[in-house]
Amino acid sequence: MKALRPLLLGSLLLGALLAAAGAASAGEPGTLRLVFAGDVMLDDGPGRTVAEGGDPLAPFDALLRDADVTIGNLECPVAASGTAHASKIYAFRADPRVMRVLRGRFDAMSVANNHSGDQGHAAFRETLAHLRDAGITPFGGGRDLREAHAPLWIERAGLRIAVLAYNGFKPRAFEAGPSWPGVAWAEDAEMAADIRAARRAGADVVIPFMHWGWEREPEPGARQWAQARLLIDAGADAVVGSHPHVTQGAALYRGKPIVWSLGNFVFDGFDLPAARQGWLLRLTVDRDGVRAWDTVAAGIDSAGTPWPQHGEATPCARRGDTGIGQCRPLAAP
Repeated sequence: MKALRPLLLGSLLLGALLAAAGAASAGEPGTLRLVFAGDVMLDDGPGRTVAEGGDPLAPFDALLRDADVTIGNLECPVAASGTAHASKIYAFRADPRVMRVLRGRFDAMSVANNHSGDQGHAAFRETLAHLRDAGITPFGGGRDLREAHAPLWIERAGLRIAVLAYNGFKPRAFEAGPSWPGVAWAEDAEMAADIRAARRAGADVVIPFMHWGWEREPEPGARQWAQARLLIDAGADAVVGSHPHVTQGAALYRGKPIVWSLGNFVFDGFDLPAARQGWLLRLTVDRDGVRAWDTVAAGIDSAGTPWPQHGEATPCARRGDTGIGQCRPLAAP
């Protein structure tokens, strides 16, 4: 995969896996394969794995690279600087050495979450710099409000795709301002305006990546439903979620997929069995939106390392479906 600048990115395909949902193969003319990973936290257990020479992303290496674009949610600052936020129960900070396990596997990372500001503005700015130095484009946050709300633009195969990211979980003190750094806040009117602006700028496909909902809740709440409808009514082609630390199923609204929560991807410290299961989301998109999608189950061990769960059925659908199906995208070994 090649480095991505804010308006353009390319990647190297390392093979095409066919989704059991019938997704178009990666590389088909006029289509792109996007992969979304859930919460990636590289402090604590995963950080120790890296410090000891290990690689918590190795079990998913092939699946992360099987895409035109791979996107994740970076659930921690990566910095040597900073001071822990006084009001946070958990204030993360990953050592910059962890960038070696992200480099080449992710093209972009959302920083729109409730942990990006754990160590203050200086550490947040340092995180953005480490990502860019590794060829990974940060989005959903930036040096000021305008940069935080700027889409991740993807241009390839004749398509122009805008991915937006927002955080809706406290503390709102991490929100970017006119002249200070931070994340994009999930304010309804602003999100709708951003989607419409992306359409006016020529986006064929618009996907909001949301950090929302309540932790450890297995079903989406009323606020998530209301926001998902608003986003799709404003012009989104799909809505992807993270934050609850558990998966929350999927839905269709006006034929557009909503994957409420991908759950954890790289994360330790959870005794709840549901918090040790996550999904990798694979979307095949074309000029008309999402053609097909499926999810790949990840089982997360006590050190926070995810492992593909072969033969496990997870949500999937194709364009034109009237409901969510269940697919087994990885054959049992």
